[in-house]
Amino acid sequence: MTKAKMLVVDDESDLELLIKQKFRRKIREGSYEFFFAHNGAEAIQVLQKETNIDLVLSDINMPIMDGLTLLSKISELSPIIKVVMVSAYGDMDNIRIAMNRGAFDFVCKPVNFEDLEVTVEKTIQHVQQLRDTLQAIKENNILRMYVDENVLSFMNRREFESSLMANEVVEATVVFMDICGFTAITENVDADTVVSLINKYFDVMVKEIIAQNGHVDKFMGDAVMAVFRGEYHLDHAIEAALAVRSHIQSIEENLLNHTTYMPRVAIGINSGEMISGNIGSVSLRRLDYTVIGDTVNVAQRFQSVAKPNQIVIGHDAYLKVKESFNCQPIGEVNLKNKALPLMVYEVLE
Repeated sequence: MTKAKMLVVDDESDLELLIKQKFRRKIREGSYEFFFAHNGAEAIQVLQKETNIDLVLSDINMPIMDGLTLLSKISELSPIIKVVMVSAYGDMDNIRIAMNRGAFDFVCKPVNFEDLEVTVEKTIQHVQQLRDTLQAIKENNILRMYVDENVLSFMNRREFESSLMANEVVEATVVFMDICGFTAITENVDADTVVSLINKYFDVMVKEIIAQNGHVDKFMGDAVMAVFRGEYHLDHAIEAALAVRSHIQSIEENLLNHTTYMPRVAIGINSGEMISGNIGSVSLRRLDYTVIGDTVNVAQRFQSVAKPNQIVIGHDAYLKVKESFNCQPIGEVNLKNKALPLMVYEVLE
């Protein structure tokens, strides 16, 4: 396993001693290597000298150069280095600024070292995946057969890494729409019919998503993932979902095998903070926007518990839209990777 290199930036000297004590085994085993700096200016010097730093753990309030300024400069130095900010408990203003400037995560003082260890491991794994992805793209010989040499040269420059790794924290709504029972149809009709039907349904979904200023993030088998941003993004997402449901449930297909298929959709919606980023296509002709995070995962889980023709939202979303839409409680549901059940609601109209 490759040794993970981390830079700890804090003007309190006792943190260095604590880090060395708490991560003693990892350091002794050669899994972790730590570097230390007492302010942002010293940290920049370390980053310029030491190659392949994976993670920077930085305090926010420091003399000479504070953590937020350092965070901005690290983004310029290398898009792969991920920064975890250390902040006083309850300092949400600085935490939000840090996340908007590209911080990967944060921990609060006084530092809970069990939590810090989990955060470090998660961040290191993420950085390693980024490094592996970049290396695989750069070494892909198939690209050399189809992609212009100037493009390949660009892919080895910092600008390519920056565009590939750019990310920000956004407030948005994610919608997952799944066509119920379509997998069974694919087993009984020819391929051309399957493609024709799925494209027909997707066309309905896409038009309604775009009509509500949404963005189609991706198609996944017989499902669509869409993202809504901007003012009243949750309301726009629900309007799109209602319109899709209305259109889809009005369709009746008479198939060649003398069976009738009446498509229905199961929809999950969730709203909140998520990380948006750009994933580079191999030809660099476009950068595909996507969003990740717990908000996205929960939206997909809501869709998985939705029945045909149901639009499922969580409690927080319900509180925001209950005056605008007719909703009724479904009850508490257990979702994957959630310790406690969540209260969900169905949007009727």
